[in-house]
Parts: sequence; C-alpha cells; structure tokens
Amino acid sequence: MTTRAPSKIAKTSAFLLMNFFLSTLWFVLLVSLFATSIGLSVVWIGVPLLAVTLAVARGAASLERTWTRTMLEIDIPSPYRPASEETGLLPWMKRTITDPASWRDFGYWMLMFPVSIVEFVSVVVFWPVVLCMVAYPLYFGTLPAYFVVDLPMGGEWEVNSFTNALPVTVLGLLLGLLTVPLIRGLGRMHGLLASSILGPSRTAVLSAETKRLAASRARGVDSAEAERRRIERDLHDGAQQRLVSVAMTLGRAKTKMESDPDGARELIAEAHTDAKLAISELRDLARGIYPSVLGDRGLDPALSSLISKCPIPVDLSVEVEPRPPTAVESAAYFTVAETLTNIAKHAGATRAQVRVTRTDHSVVVEVTDNGKGGAEVRPGGGLAGLADRAATIDGVVVVVSPVGGPTVIRTELPCAW
Repeated sequence: MTTRAPSKIAKTSAFLLMNFFLSTLWFVLLVSLFATSIGLSVVWIGVPLLAVTLAVARGAASLERTWTRTMLEIDIPSPYRPASEETGLLPWMKRTITDPASWRDFGYWMLMFPVSIVEFVSVVVFWPVVLCMVAYPLYFGTLPAYFVVDLPMGGEWEVNSFTNALPVTVLGLLLGLLTVPLIRGLGRMHGLLASSILGPSRTAVLSAETKRLAASRARGVDSAEAERRRIERDLHDGAQQRLVSVAMTLGRAKTKMESDPDGARELIAEAHTDAKLAISELRDLARGIYPSVLGDRGLDPALSSLISKCPIPVDLSVEVEPRPPTAVESAAYFTVAETLTNIAKHAGATRAQVRVTRTDHSVVVEVTDNGKGGAEVRPGGGLAGLADRAATIDGVVVVVSPVGGPTVIRTELPCAW
C-alpha cells in the first residue's frame, strides 16, 4: 500500500459519510418540490415549479460532480445541452424540462437516497468496530467487567489482562484489512453510478465525437487544399518560370548557333545556370513536401538538420522509440518547422527548446521559446495552420503564451486513429 492510499481511503470514507446527509437533503427537497409541482399542474404554476425542481436537481448534480472529483478523484463531464441564443423565462423552462440530463439528475437523487443509507451504515459500522478492537487493550481495564469467550474447540478465553486483550487487536487489524477493500469498492461503485447517470449519455458522447471528427476532417481537407495551393504557387512562380526561361534561352541560342557561336555559348551557359537553379528550387519544394532524411533516418536526424538552419540557438531532445507511423513523423516534423519559423519571425526570442517524446499511444511535441509571448491561435494565422495540420490525424495543439513569455506550444499526435 502506498503512502497515498490511507489518505485516499480516509477521503472515500468521509465522502460516503457526508453523502448520506447530502442525499437525504436533496431527496427530501426534490420530492417535496416535485410532488407540489405535480399537484399544481392543473394550474399554470405547476410547470414553472417543475422547471425549478429540475433546476435544483441540476445544481445539486453539479455540486455532486465537483464533490466526486475532489474526494473520489473521478471526473464527470457536464452532460447538459449547450445554451441556446434565446433568452427569457419560457425558453429557459423549455430547455430545462426537455433536456434528458435534467431528468437523469432528478432520478439520480431518488436512487442515491437508499444507496447512501447502505454506504453510511457500512462506514459507521465497520470503522468504529475496527478502531475499538485495535485499541481495546488500552482501555479494557476501564470497563465494569472483563468478558469470557467460549472457544469452539473447547475451553474459555478470559480477557482480564493487557496480554490477554492483544488478540482482540489482531482480530481488529484483520477486520481492518477487510474493511479497506470494502470501502474502496463502495467508492468505486458510487463513482461508476455517478458517472453513468450524471455524465453524458452514450448518444451524447457519440454525437459529440461525430461532430469533432467531422470538424477535424473538414480542417484536414482545408489544410490539404491550402498545401496544394502553396505547391502550385511555388511551382508556378519558381521552377516553372525558371524552366520557361531555360527554354527561351536555349531557343535564342539555337538561332545564333551558326551566325554567332560565341553568343550562342553564352546563352547556353545562362540556360545551364537557370536549369541548375530550377533543379535546386524543385529540390527545396520536394523537401517541403516530405524531406528525404525524415523518411530515411527518422525524426531525430531530420529535426537536427532543421534546427541547424534556425537563426537562433535551439536545444533538441528526441525520444520516439519505437518509430511512429510516417504520417505522425511528418506532422511532427512540419509542426516543429513551422513553429521555429514563427519564432524566428515574430517571437523576438534568443533561445528555443524542442522536445519530442513518445508515449504509449501518441507523440508529444513541445516547443518552448523565451520570446515576448502573447501568441494565440487566430483564424488564418500560423498557429491555426499548426492546429489544422495536427487535425488531419486527430491531433491537438495547446498554446500557452502569457504576455512577456515564455511561450509553450504543445502538440499531441496520436499514433492510431
């Protein structure tokens, strides 16, 4: 048992004790309000009172989620529908009454009342008995009379001295060893019950996941389209113009080949120079699509080559064994490349740090700089581009950049999607 375990058992026991009083309070209050609202449903006041009843249940459930997170260390997400743009009493009543989560909150407190009785009795019965048995040798002499136990194998066990009372302590310790898993199990059962009722329903979770994946796919498509346009622009403005110039220069040289051989040689030399520049531009463009060193040798050499060209000093740490999938490597590489470009252009930093680590299910890229800070994700900005690139493989980008720095950009890229 770790040193943290006794503290957790104590918190769980306190939670189960307090839960009885809280559950009783909410049960009595909600049953009274609900019964009154049903009785007044024949007149208009019953409907607003029902909405108030469910609002009280929602508030109590929100407190229960906070209480569960604090004491049982179980985080339960909020299950409520997002608020609509409509304001006023009627939209609020409709939203509260028609939200299934409101009724699940109400049902939770109806169910929790009998459950809390079992939890309360378990804690109140077992822990005092354990403590009394463990401490019995210290106070047995203060009792009005000692006791005698008939043993199953015959004879009697007479507890009339400190030594004879020690076996009671042993029995108390054994009972304590049984009580600990009982209390832990009750805490887990309570947490599972609260998560299943107070948390989002399976339908809501699947709906939210569908929306998230649809948004991620849309961002991925937009990112791919932006990349295609960039490649097209670079080809048109760079290598294509250079190759057109080469063709025109060679055409001029061809016409001068017999009449002006020296001029033709100069034009051929010019065309040769332009051809080498076009090859260089095409090589850079291909490297921008997917650098060969990344595919051949992996992230560490590719990032080492990348930071060697950065205008500010960069500390690099790469631990990605086993080697991640190609798509993850590519996303991690270009995340670092674009982040360092942004740092060099806008951050005013004098030093940066790149740390790439591999977990069981993802690759985490952290880029830190000591610049002026204040960076944020804006539509169409460089950080938005990073988020869009990560979204193509269901990754997440988190930016922490207080004014004055430092700035930390953390990207988590899943290795399975």
